[in-house]
Amino acid sequence: MSEALIGRVAPPLEIAEWLQDGPLALSELTGNVVLLAVFQVNCPGCFLHCLPKVESLHQSYHKRGLRVLGLATAFEDFDKNTTDNLRKLLQEGRVIGETEKILSRYGLLQNGIWPHSLTFPVAMDKLTPRAGGNLEAEINRLHGFAAPSELEREILRNRLRAYWAHRPYRPETFDRYGLQGTPSYVLIARGGMVHASRFGAYEELESDLTGLL
Repeated sequence: MSEALIGRVAPPLEIAEWLQDGPLALSELTGNVVLLAVFQVNCPGCFLHCLPKVESLHQSYHKRGLRVLGLATAFEDFDKNTTDNLRKLLQEGRVIGETEKILSRYGLLQNGIWPHSLTFPVAMDKLTPRAGGNLEAEINRLHGFAAPSELEREILRNRLRAYWAHRPYRPETFDRYGLQGTPSYVLIARGGMVHASRFGAYEELESDLTGLL
């Protein structure tokens, strides 16, 4: 959870493409409570826990002023967490990779199709290529980068190069919000202030958002 954002104005979303409804900006929704649901297409837990839950909340509280926004992102498995696969999910209910494997194992697909619909706006996070020339800038963004010697700094640079070899893109909104993984939930109060940011389980989500409505 990114504690630094709690109580502060929610940063703008960096969007590659709105695939369902939109475009929307958080600045347009300050009269509403906003729930930003962040997921990956290749994330079984997102489909087991997050997406059905937030769709239910959308159906229950939309008329009371809740706006649910879905943000598909990618910080791994860039060949699977793509705009094309997100489009197939939204238009056809098709799932891929580990999501398909796990949902099939638990009998949660119907003829290979995820039997749920998402009726709230959904967008794809903006992915920016990590250029080698940005290495020092990325290092300086890391918390605690205060290696006392040039040798330790070079060790860190080499670790980052190895890390980036598997993560050639930076998810802009995911990073901007300091998120740790998927699913994540960002709850924004009326007026645009971040009320909560959670990764994984968020058992109090419904009570928290109804308290803000």
